[in-house]
Formats: sequence, C-alpha cells, structure tokens
Amino acid sequence: MSLEAFVVSTGAVALGEIGDKTQLLALLLAARFRRPLPIIAGIVVATLLNHTGAAALGAWLAHALDPQWLRWGLGLSFVAVALWMLVPDKAEQGPTRTIGHLGVFGLTAVSFFLAEMGDKTQIATAMLAARYQALVPVIAGTTLGMLLADVPAVLLGERAVRLLPAAWVHRIAAAVFAAIGVAMLLGVGA
Repeated sequence: MSLEAFVVSTGAVALGEIGDKTQLLALLLAARFRRPLPIIAGIVVATLLNHTGAAALGAWLAHALDPQWLRWGLGLSFVAVALWMLVPDKAEQGPTRTIGHLGVFGLTAVSFFLAEMGDKTQIATAMLAARYQALVPVIAGTTLGMLLADVPAVLLGERAVRLLPAAWVHRIAAAVFAAIGVAMLLGVGA
C-alpha cells in the first residue's frame, strides 16, 4: 500500500469535506432521525461505492492518456479544485419527512451516493487515483477522509460545525490542492 497516496487522499478529502453539502446532509439526517449508526453505515457504503467508481475512472485515465497530457490535465484539475474549494456549498435539499421503505440506512446511502456525484471529493478521488495509480490506498484514504469529516457531524450535530471555522478549513484544503497541482505542473514527483 502506498502510504503517501493514503495519507494525501485522507487529508485532502477530510479538509475538502468540511462545510461540503454532504457534511450538511449528515447534519440534517442526524438532526432529523437521531440514529447515528445507520446514518454512519449509509455514509460508509455510499462513499465506498462512489469513490471506488471514481478511483477506477482515475486509474483508467492514467493508463489511457499520454503521461505528459495526464500531468498537465491533473495539474490544472488540482488547481481548479483548489479554486472550487473556496466556494462554500449549501445543502440543496433536506431529507424528506418520511423515510419510506428504505429506512434511515437506505435513505442515507442513496442520498450520500447521489450527493457525491460530480462533487469535489468524487473528482478529487479520480484525480488522486490517476496521480498515484494506487487504487486501494486512494479509496481507503478518501473514504477515511469522508468519515473523519462526516462522522463528527453525525455524532455532534451542529456543534461540530461551530467548532471548526469552515472558511479556514476550505482555505487550507484549497492550498493543499493548489500545491499538488503546481507541483504536478512543474513535474515535481513525476
């Protein structure tokens, strides 16, 4: 296992997830249903499925593209995600009042999976997999990063968001992504 890929993936996603719409979704679900274990389990399943697909796409791109094009594409993509990190997310829709036949676990898994489609962390997962070409460490790291940000939101509710200044965390995450992007553009670590 590539320790660097795991650590960078964990840190990038944990920082990028602070204040993200899925973290807000976790807060909404926790406040509405007050059942942390099925909510956390739903987050785990949705994240593993979503990030596995994103990492597979990133790994495929790493093999399909010329290394020079890949380096430039990834470098510019990391810089673009850094800029995107500076734009705060808003919860698009809260959970519905009824659960239906899905239950809290199913509602959480489906909601998180759909909320992650095209999200910063999904795109970051694809880019990290392409960058490191280490699927398992990237998937494990991005999933852990997601859990590091979202589980406290589930367990602590709104107090967790008040303890962490989301704007500063977003700036730090943006700086991390920008540094990775610039390093790639300059050919550092290639």
